[in-house]
Amino acid sequence: MILVAGGTGRLGTLLVTRLVDGGNEVRVMTRDPTRAQHLPTTVEVVRGDVRERESVHRAMLGVGTVVSAVHGFAGPGRVTPASVDRDGNATLVDAAATQSARIVLVSGVGAAADSPLELFRAKYEAEQHMRASSAVWTVVRATAFVELWAEIMAKPIVFGRGDNPINFVSVADVAAVVERAVDEESWHGQVVEVGGPENLTFNELAGLLQELRGQQRRIHHVPRPVLRALGVFARQPRAALAMDTFDMSFDGRAAHAAYPDLPLTHVREALGPFSVPSAPSGRTDRSGGLG
Repeated sequence: MILVAGGTGRLGTLLVTRLVDGGNEVRVMTRDPTRAQHLPTTVEVVRGDVRERESVHRAMLGVGTVVSAVHGFAGPGRVTPASVDRDGNATLVDAAATQSARIVLVSGVGAAADSPLELFRAKYEAEQHMRASSAVWTVVRATAFVELWAEIMAKPIVFGRGDNPINFVSVADVAAVVERAVDEESWHGQVVEVGGPENLTFNELAGLLQELRGQQRRIHHVPRPVLRALGVFARQPRAALAMDTFDMSFDGRAAHAAYPDLPLTHVREALGPFSVPSAPSGRTDRSGGLG
């Protein structure tokens, strides 16, 4: 049995479908089971929250592998990077160790103790907790999901100056890598990084989206001073400012050389379904990263 925490989000949905298609028994743990109605009918859905130790241990019964695709970047109440990405993942790790189960943790490229992104600092602490545990583990670090940003930028709005190169990856590629991590014994104790073949600025991404959609609309920018002011009250503007300021590039081709059989989708191809503009779904993404 494979347990996927965060299996109803952007990444989780693709991953769960791939696992089921591969003949695996899959259980999804979610705070709201109604959010799992779109998943394959063979999936077992259980109510649980990584912030609640008892519900995690109940969900882990009979599980051989657990995948953490959760993130606390945005959400109500106590949903924060500290409560979900650090402490919640630590709870999953402890439960996996108790159950003698493997754990695959989805993290972010650039996760580090001194990362400017609160989310990545929390992910790094979870990685360190996992390294110190007795669980058999694999970390999959991904760059920004281009499909998520295509939805965020449904209107041509760029946060900050928009001239900082950022690596974008297709979420479908990340799902393929995580599926591989579930089965690949040679990846035990390894950190596998996955990104796309291109680094684009937000200005370039906005231009590409306009081209694919056949639009010629003015691109509006949210100035950095506004992001700084808003960042006093919310983490999203702080994250946007960090992405506009710090190095977010990644050599996806070099990383792919280590695993040449894994997919490497170009941004233009990944954005094919977004060539017709649509309103964001409003669904809170629980993919495990800023993308």
